[in-house]
Amino acid sequence: QVQLVESGGGLVQPGGSLELSCVASGSIFSINVMGWYRQAPGKERELVATITGGGATNYADSVKGRATVSRDSAKNSVLLQMISLKPEDSAVYYCYGEDLIEDYWGQGTQVTVSS
Repeated sequence: QVQLVESGGGLVQPGGSLELSCVASGSIFSINVMGWYRQAPGKERELVATITGGGATNYADSVKGRATVSRDSAKNSVLLQMISLKPEDSAVYYCYGEDLIEDYWGQGTQVTVSS
């Protein structure tokens, strides 16, 4: 089955930047949409950014202008770059992938923005 593995989480100071990577592996034919969601304690999981196979992107208002999502040429990985991080960006970030069969989720990587 398809697995999504995230990396790049950790502690970042306010105003800093981060880069999260997600690599898909397994029985992959084609992934149409990939992206990132996040969930903070006591809150629902929310969209951060997604990108389609055609390169169309969608960003949450909370990160618009501060985040960039991209994919590699093989479309088997997705990258999230964020700048000007705020404490409210602290959350577990989950990689997301979607093909014609089902949705896939990574295990999540913790991002903590604190001084």
